[in-house]
Amino acid sequence: MTDSWVNSAEILGSDLPLELSGTGNRRALLMDALREAVRSGRLAPGTRLPPYRSLAADLGLARNTVADAYAELVAEGWLAARQGSGTRVAERAAPVTPVHRPRTPERVARPVHDLVQGQPDPSVFPRTAWLASARRALAAAPDDAFGPGDPHGRPELRRALAGYLARVRGVRASPERIVLCSGAAHGLRLLAEVVGGPWAAEAYGLPFHRELLASHGVGTRPLGVDADGARVDGLTRRDRAVLLTPAHQFPTGGPLHPARRAAVVDWARATGGLVVEDDYDGEFRYDRQPVGAVQGLDPEHVVLVGSVSKSLSPALRIGWMVLPQRLVAPVVAAKGEREQFSSATEQLTLADFIESGAYDRQVRRMRQRHRRRRDQLVDALHARAPHVRVTGIAAGLHAVVELPPGTERSAVRAAAWQGLAVEGLGDYLHPGAEHASRGPRASRTHRAGGAGNADAVRAAGPADASPVPHRDGLVVGYATPAESAYPEALDALCRSLPPADPPSATAAPAPPPPPAAP
Repeated sequence: MTDSWVNSAEILGSDLPLELSGTGNRRALLMDALREAVRSGRLAPGTRLPPYRSLAADLGLARNTVADAYAELVAEGWLAARQGSGTRVAERAAPVTPVHRPRTPERVARPVHDLVQGQPDPSVFPRTAWLASARRALAAAPDDAFGPGDPHGRPELRRALAGYLARVRGVRASPERIVLCSGAAHGLRLLAEVVGGPWAAEAYGLPFHRELLASHGVGTRPLGVDADGARVDGLTRRDRAVLLTPAHQFPTGGPLHPARRAAVVDWARATGGLVVEDDYDGEFRYDRQPVGAVQGLDPEHVVLVGSVSKSLSPALRIGWMVLPQRLVAPVVAAKGEREQFSSATEQLTLADFIESGAYDRQVRRMRQRHRRRRDQLVDALHARAPHVRVTGIAAGLHAVVELPPGTERSAVRAAAWQGLAVEGLGDYLHPGAEHASRGPRASRTHRAGGAGNADAVRAAGPADASPVPHRDGLVVGYATPAESAYPEALDALCRSLPPADPPSATAAPAPPPPPAAP
């Protein structure tokens, strides 16, 4: 349909006309008009829209055209639909004008925009497909699925995962080597108990993972990180294991170089050590096919840890470990005699979701969405802040925006005054690497880790001999906001960035003055 047309209708009997004009697909024109009405504030948050039949009649459109437009805008986050209350403008879709907000402590405590990494937009969870899988799974479930759970996990899901991981990630494993857990953190906790310490870990990584290991008496020693990933040449015979993110180093964004992938496997074979591969977003590579898992090089010396937290939702609490044969029994024993962590019905549902092809479709959908988000981030920075750049490969749910030296802290403070939640790259630097490279630094790692984490660093031994210079940057979680909120979040990010020529490379500039009261 390519004809040009104009039509309008009264919304909710008000004086606000909804005009559709232009050439092209009528559903797309309707969606554009509704987005613009919400974006401009003509449709306020919470406003109830007319039933799609009524709007279709007013505009002279087919009912399915309006129904499909509503459904798509609900998926994007512009609208919200609840049974019994109709379709309304989503609360998060309100136009944001931070310059008119007073500077108050509440603004800092309750950010308007969220670019913190770590989770997909919860509004895109595939509810309809998940419900269909749940119905099929429950109808076909054997009686023993409703009894005490096997700590290995449901065999249906382990079979489905074995096939999926072999096809998509190059993993070599039978279902018998897969043990289900409630997520990557649970898997690390079990491995810490079974393997013991000390471990080596990438100098940049999740503080939560280091603190979790420390709480189980496993100290971590930092390995330098550069454009080729972790400096695995720093591993020693004293290390019992090494925790890596080879497909997409977290958070700096580079893949582990092929020579280093081979070298870390050689280290494990020579020393009896263990490579723990956190495959947290291995399916999300945008510029080419994802690189296969390191586990495929040597299944007897590499543990692959994964979950559905990035591909579906962290609320599901389903993860997995693909283990060397010698570790299966000890890990299951550490887990306990019965399954206590993951619901058997959700495991069965996920098994059907994978086997039916719905999981592949969801990953493809999210890959396209996240790639578009990353492109929007790169384009916005190129246009408004060309002196900063996005580093790392085109992959995952986050990117690092590299800043001029000495400007990270001021940028985080400026973001807070813009109502934007975003984290500095320094928050992810291993405290041992900080001490080795340039002394103490106040960061989230120190605040959260406390004395226990410092003790674990000392217990792990000296840091890598090569210092790990800190790189100023922001870790931007571009997958987190709803579709309607993302442009405003990017705008707030651009307003928070330091100028091209900061006053000093060592002294960070003061945060911007508070906006004037309206």
